[in-house]
Amino acid sequence: MKLEFTRTLSFIAVTLTLATASTAGHAQAAATGLKVEAPWARPTVQGQAAGGGFLRIVGGPAGDKLVAASADIAGRVELHTMSMDGNVMRMRQVDAIDVPAGKTVDLAPGGLHVMFMDLKTPLKTGSSFPLTLKFEKAGAVQVDVKVQPAAPAAAGAAAKPAHQHDHKH
Repeated sequence: MKLEFTRTLSFIAVTLTLATASTAGHAQAAATGLKVEAPWARPTVQGQAAGGGFLRIVGGPAGDKLVAASADIAGRVELHTMSMDGNVMRMRQVDAIDVPAGKTVDLAPGGLHVMFMDLKTPLKTGSSFPLTLKFEKAGAVQVDVKVQPAAPAAAGAAAKPAHQHDHKH
């Protein structure tokens, strides 16, 4: 009986800690003025191991830096950049993405983006999933990523890729 009571108390403590950390991250992001808008990901097909995620980050009065991301739908999540070198697509992982004070940073096809590696299930059009973004100052910010074939209209510049290529990650 005592062991069961101890486990229950431990579960409650962990749940409260996680809830407080999540709430603190949103409060911290709000306090820094940072906003994340229009998160979306392209659909994938069965057997596709990776997918791309895109969004817009609007910086607050102080600069910040996106330093990591995580999502349960993938074995790992990385911050990436993509560029074209002639006819060759060059993609590489980056350690962080700067968000200058008062500026907007678009993570969009053909440039900076989030990579979902080792997908556990295909990303299906119409579905959504939580993505946690970790900022240096704003802390953890959770967003709901919509899976759709193109950027939402609200994404503005993020809807206009730097290069118009239909590359699959």
